[in-house]
Amino acid sequence: MLDRFKTFFEVKQAATNGDVGGHTPDEYHLAAAVLLVYAATADAEFGADERGRIEWLCEHRFELGHDEAHALIGAAEQQVEDSVQLLSFTRTIKDGFSYDERIHLIEMLWEVVYADELVEAHEASLMRQIAGLIYVDDRDSGLARSRVRARLEVEE
Repeated sequence: MLDRFKTFFEVKQAATNGDVGGHTPDEYHLAAAVLLVYAATADAEFGADERGRIEWLCEHRFELGHDEAHALIGAAEQQVEDSVQLLSFTRTIKDGFSYDERIHLIEMLWEVVYADELVEAHEASLMRQIAGLIYVDDRDSGLARSRVRARLEVEE
């Protein structure tokens, strides 16, 4: 499974035909996981709470086993280390996913941002940037944030 995740962006970037078409679960999972890890590292700390939240999201939202989720997060961390920009990852999401899927991803990202119970200004800025890059409007992004906050208050 790790090999599938590692080669996804190499194959995606090598494609020259420009067709958007459908997306595979691996494509969605890796692109989403990269953004989740990116959001988690926005404050220069990738703490246990954030890592735990990403693992939970990968296991429960993507229906992956623990080992698969761990491999996915490892591949995502490598992509984040190797990349200096979000554009290729956000383009994958923007071009290949429905608006509802993109809103769902925004909710997942907010869950990671709230994992350490502190939203810093640069994290909120990053969320606005990602929402803009994947073409989720401010209203829907704000509603997604509100839903996550309400869910997290219920869990506590």
